[in-house]
Amino acid sequence: MFKRSLFNPAAGRALLVGSLAMVGTHTLHAAGFALIEQGVAGMGTAYAGAAATADTVDTLFFNPAGMTRLPGTRAGAAVHVVWPQNEFKNNGSTFAVGGAPIPGGDGGNCECREAVPHAYLTHQLNDNTWLGLAINVPFGLTTEYDEGWVGRYHALKSTVHTVNINPSVALKINDQVSLAVGVSAMYLDGEFTNNVDFGTLNQIPVIAGGLGGALGPAGPGQADGRLAIEGDSWGYGFNVGALFELSDDTRVGIHYRSEVEQKIRGDATFTLPAPALAAVFSNSAVAADVDLPASASISGFHQLTDEWAVMADYTWTGWSSIPELRFDFANTLPDGVTTFSWKDTSRVSLGTAYRPTGSGWTYRFGMAYDEAPIKDAQSRSPRLPDNDRIWVAVGAGFEPSPDLRIDIGYAHLFISDPSIAKTAAGENTTRGALNGTYDSSVDILSIEARYTF
Repeated sequence: MFKRSLFNPAAGRALLVGSLAMVGTHTLHAAGFALIEQGVAGMGTAYAGAAATADTVDTLFFNPAGMTRLPGTRAGAAVHVVWPQNEFKNNGSTFAVGGAPIPGGDGGNCECREAVPHAYLTHQLNDNTWLGLAINVPFGLTTEYDEGWVGRYHALKSTVHTVNINPSVALKINDQVSLAVGVSAMYLDGEFTNNVDFGTLNQIPVIAGGLGGALGPAGPGQADGRLAIEGDSWGYGFNVGALFELSDDTRVGIHYRSEVEQKIRGDATFTLPAPALAAVFSNSAVAADVDLPASASISGFHQLTDEWAVMADYTWTGWSSIPELRFDFANTLPDGVTTFSWKDTSRVSLGTAYRPTGSGWTYRFGMAYDEAPIKDAQSRSPRLPDNDRIWVAVGAGFEPSPDLRIDIGYAHLFISDPSIAKTAAGENTTRGALNGTYDSSVDILSIEARYTF
């Protein structure tokens, strides 16, 4: 019979680090898991000029200093339907013990559509002061694979949802310079599940951190359990921006959004193949502290003619703020530690807008190159099969009435096919080697209504 006294605590580390390593990838993600979909007019230009255009309430997210170009009281609400497609093709995934192929399918096409909303409100107090309130979703992710797929020990379901409440104030210093500052309260919750291969752990000697045959003859893939992590937290940050109006036709905007520290608290729940395992692998409270990345943007806007405008943007995101993820379990299991290899990223975009005189319509087009924070195939996770992408975006806006404006936008993201090459060693000992490639793309369709009071 399995007894706690025979269990090497290193087994807890081996299993939990192996099972939880990629949970961090989700709890922590722009090309990662940041959502730039925070405006619909900007969607049409691939968010070129987002910190400088300042002609809609969407400026609250990209640069609240742009409020000083919005007289009176204005409101806007939008929804973005984000539709990623990730089709995995297995290429030799194997168990760590014995090296046999892991049975299972390719996980299906992970068509995990999500609706991303936002709502903005600006109000001019006087000639020099504006107030704004943004409620939006700055980070988020959903991936879900078929039961029994070949990568089930790495990931099944992963979800991250956030809600950010961001009041701000903007001051018009003079006709050329406006400044703004805001504070953020961000709620985050997440859920992550994966299978656990107790059969592999059963084949590892106790002295090496395994179960040493405590489950009888069960071998790799023959004694699966499951682990589910759920947690949430509130985090706080700030943002600052400036808008420089160099002339009536040209302006430059800069914006900085701080890191947000999230102290996630939740529960780890095991589904076990044998009741005796509960002596060690017991359900537990779990805690993890992570710093969601800072970002900084510089944008330019120029009105070429009465009908044509051009814009550009450069955005940096500091994904290296997440060097590791450390899970602290309330029971006797040791901390699970995952080291990340993420890098800081850059996003560059160019766009144009055409507004025919007297038509009430605006037409937009833009392109962007968006780096992913993941360095290589070994550090890529099936929870986030991310890679560098190119945006191609179009959009249009029209005015049903003098006070109401409707905008629509669409973008297709061409993603360089991500590959995964995880070896069955270290934190992946109980999860096995996962090798394969994804055929990936993303489509985004957005609509927004804005009203001037």
